[in-house]
Order: sequence, then C-alpha cells, then structure tokens
Amino acid sequence: MNPSDPIVSALHYIDVPALRPGMYVQLELGWMDHPFPTNSFLIHSAAQIDVLRGLGLKQVRWDPRRSEAVAPAATATAPVQDAAASGRDPVATATAPEPAPAPRDMPALQRAAQVRCERHYAEAGRGWRDTVELLRTGRPTDAGARATAVARALIRQMLDTPDGSIRLITEAASDRGSAHVLNVTVLSLLLARQLGWSEAALAPLGVGALLHDVGKLDLPERVRHPDGHFTDLEHRLYREHVALGLAQARRMEVEAEALLVIAQHHEQADGSGFPLRLKLDRQAQGARIVALANRYDNLCNPAQASSTHTPHEALSLLYAQGQRRFDAQLLGAFVRMMGVYPPGSVVQLSDGRYALVASVNATHPLRPCVLVHDACAARGGPLPLELEHAPQSLAIRRSLKPAQLPCEVRLALAPGRRVAWFFDPTAAPPAQDTQP
Repeated sequence: MNPSDPIVSALHYIDVPALRPGMYVQLELGWMDHPFPTNSFLIHSAAQIDVLRGLGLKQVRWDPRRSEAVAPAATATAPVQDAAASGRDPVATATAPEPAPAPRDMPALQRAAQVRCERHYAEAGRGWRDTVELLRTGRPTDAGARATAVARALIRQMLDTPDGSIRLITEAASDRGSAHVLNVTVLSLLLARQLGWSEAALAPLGVGALLHDVGKLDLPERVRHPDGHFTDLEHRLYREHVALGLAQARRMEVEAEALLVIAQHHEQADGSGFPLRLKLDRQAQGARIVALANRYDNLCNPAQASSTHTPHEALSLLYAQGQRRFDAQLLGAFVRMMGVYPPGSVVQLSDGRYALVASVNATHPLRPCVLVHDACAARGGPLPLELEHAPQSLAIRRSLKPAQLPCEVRLALAPGRRVAWFFDPTAAPPAQDTQP
C-alpha cells in the first residue's frame, strides 16, 4: 500500500498513555503476541489500555476516522506516512489493513476472509513449531507454556467467530505434521463449542489436541504414520507414541484434562482401541472429540496420497463406519457441523460449472460459500460465490472426485492439495474488529 493513500494518511501514531475509550487502534504485533481477537479494534474500556501498557508498547497507530473519541489536544501525533522521517519502519507502515469491503461486495469480503484465515493459520503453525523446537532443546516447561499460548490464541479466534463456521485453507502453510496438529485442534475446538463447552473447558482441550501426537517426535520417522505394510514390531512401535506423548506432556506440566486427551485419543467406543482398550464410558469427552477429529483429518490428509478422500467422502465414510468406534452423539454433532458439503469438497453446480466448497453455511447447509471455476474469469482465479445469496435455481447438483474434473478446472481449483481448515471470520461484521 502506498503511504500517500487516504487510508494510510488517516493513521497516526499516538502515545499509549494518551489513549481513551472510543479510539480505534491498530497493533503492529503478531496475532499471537497480544490477547485481543484482532489487530485492529475500537477501545471500549480503560482495562484494554492497561493491557496495551502491559505489552510494553509506547505508541500505537490509531485511526481518527474510525474512532468515536478524539486525542487530547496536547497530544502530538505523527501521521503514518511520515514514518521514514521519524525513524519508524516504513515497511510496517505500508502494511496497514485495507478498509473493510462493504457487505454487498461479497467476493471481496470472501477474499479478505481467506487472507485473514491463511495468515492466522500460518502464525499458529509457527507457534506449534516453536513448541517443538523448545522440546528438542530440552525446555519442556517453556514448550508447555508455548503450547498453552497457541491453544488460547486459537480459542480467542474461534470465539470471535459468532456462528462457529469453518473455512477451507487451500494451501496449508506448513508440513504435514504441523497441518495435522492444527486441523485436529481447530476441528476439536469447533465441535466442543457446538456442544456448548465453556471457554475454561476449551483451554485444556485445545492443549491436548495440539499435543495429541507429540510422542511421535520420539519415534523414527518411518513408523510415525501407519500403513498397510507395517510389521507387528512397527505397529507396536507406532502405538508407543501415546505413552511417549504422555511422558512428554507431563514434563511440559500441562493440565490433567489435556493429559487425558493425549492418553486416550486412540481409544474407541467398542473397546478396540489402544493402549488400554477403554470402552466409551471410561473415556474423557475431550479424548472422544479429538479421536473423531483425528480420524477425519487422517481420511482427508493421509500419509499416502493414494488413500486420500475428499472431505465429502471422508464425512460419509466416517458416519458409515464410525458408529461403533466413536461416540454416536459426537459423531452426529460433527456431521452437522461440517455440513452436507464440508469445506474442500469438489462439487458441480446446477448450471454445469465446477466449484470447491470454501466455507459452511450453518443456517443453510445445502447452500455453502463456494469457489467457482468460470472460464470467462479464469485469469482472476476462482470466483467466491455465496449460494445463499444466489438465485434459488442455482444449487449444488452433485459431489465429485477431483479426478472427475476437466484438466483445466482441476488445475484452477487445485483440489488435490492438502486440505486444512480454520475458523471462518466472515460471520463477523467486517467493520467491527472490536474486543467484546
């Protein structure tokens, strides 16, 4: 963004002590480096200003045009476009967020939501990799604190999404291990929220989900992901990751509820799981949730690409084969949450066009938001389309496998890449990035 643009020209730096409730501020921090749901928000209380002081910030950017209060008359503020002259980082200045699109501009709104999701997903992935590095360098308590911070940041992001919707991340910004950890955590938190869990209960669930496979770090790479060619010895080694993970988590000093998730995430309702063959009535509910999310992600993103299922196929398979293996109540809630066409499903519309489901419509599950391949607009990439706002005659005709798509469509929609999910921010009004 050019510093001479109007949106940047409206931004000023202001000393934190001069802040007042009613001022709209933008933080130059990473998403996980502060406790607010977003980097841009309207200050509602003096307590929020105290938090900014506690972060060690001396100055922040504020936007008079989006503020309900003005700065004290004696407060000198420097416009952001003068950053170079004042010694501030001009690169940070040039990354001020674009003004939120009008609600009627749905394609722009969807693209902005996608960018936010991918940025937050990537930052959460970095937090997980930090946790792993702290473990590998012999700092388990620091690793536990980092994992807890990542889980709490994810929970804040989810709670800032009013209807608990889920969005497809078309390009997972991490290796398979990190992507699997984040997918399982996001899906688990969303399901628990659907079930009415409190924020206090969500925290240890998030930590347990993040760390459910931490024991695999102590296994040889070749036995971290089971396949049909494992020997009996390799199967036994693989199953050791539960005990190894529990030992790691104890060194990390995580909560008891999180330890139960790690210890039981491979148990099954009929008692056929491992390591203790516990039946449903002896399993913690958090572990049941993570077991379900873990299985679903492994169907969508297996270690062997030849075994990949589309999200739609995976959900159908999970429901058909999971009645004995999982908590039936949780399974039903999970199916409702993911929708008839889960994000990442490949579909054909009634007008013949092909599309990739981008996010679930919780109110109208048959009319999700999709990314449509339109040959007339191919240069601009797939077009976001909210079927809820489309004519009733336009609907999803059928679900497809990626291999059934014409070659040029498959290249444009790229459905064969690893599937990842995050909390969908489009449910929140775009101009209200505020702290409740």
